[in-house]
Amino acid sequence: MAILINQETRVIVQGITGRDGSFHTQEMLKYNTKVVAGVTPGKGGSEIFGVPVFDTVREAKNATRANASIIFVPKAFAPDAIYEAIDAELELVVCITEGIPVHEMLKIVSYLKGKKTRLIGPNSAGIISPGKSKVGILPPVAFKEGKVGVVSRSGTLTYEISSHISQAGFGESTVVGIGGDPIVGTNFIDCLKMFEDDPETEAIVLIGEIGGNDEERASEYIKKYIKKPVLAFIAGQTAPPDKRMGHAGAIISGGKGTAQEKIKALNAAGVRVFFEPEEIGRLLCEIFK
Repeated sequence: MAILINQETRVIVQGITGRDGSFHTQEMLKYNTKVVAGVTPGKGGSEIFGVPVFDTVREAKNATRANASIIFVPKAFAPDAIYEAIDAELELVVCITEGIPVHEMLKIVSYLKGKKTRLIGPNSAGIISPGKSKVGILPPVAFKEGKVGVVSRSGTLTYEISSHISQAGFGESTVVGIGGDPIVGTNFIDCLKMFEDDPETEAIVLIGEIGGNDEERASEYIKKYIKKPVLAFIAGQTAPPDKRMGHAGAIISGGKGTAQEKIKALNAAGVRVFFEPEEIGRLLCEIFK
């Protein structure tokens, strides 16, 4: 069944005529994702890769019955692109753009309350339900259809760990990159709940990193509500305090958000934490033996 996306997901690409938008549109089409429209203001009425281009998201939705969008728009314009997709009442919006200011994201998260839209990101690698659909920039070679749900703040670690899951023969039900920024539209807890409710997901892998308290909050939720086995990896274990490591959200501040704190909280919730990506195959073998 997977979560968030499947074979029926109909996708609009916002920024489809830009360099990144056009490249990843081709990649999604190769994966048989139903990319039904693109949006670039001023280029409505044109076509790219056989996909019709519209001036607005609402026009694209009305013409194609799209229910999702992916945003490849520069950070200066990305907030407006997100608002436009929310106002068009799309069910799912995936924002790849990174560098959106925190104060802008605080406004967007507040605006989302009570709306029909779920936002993934920003600074997300996207979502893939292997064998069904890909809405993002994730390389398909790392994934295969299976029974492990993966939720991650990291991009490249998602690919690496999922690749080991696939090579071990288990595969993934859905992989969700929630994004590495301090403020995101969908968090670990949101995804944990969806995976717990998904009958095709039999185990969950959480990939976190230093900074913030999302992993600690997720640990509390897992302890109370998650019955399926959960494994976790925390990136940045050797990071020095007050130095940002890659993502905007990956910074230890005031002694909080350290890898050690996160690992302690996860262990207390009964989550098995692994320290090398290649360990995941062996641990899943123990779970499913």
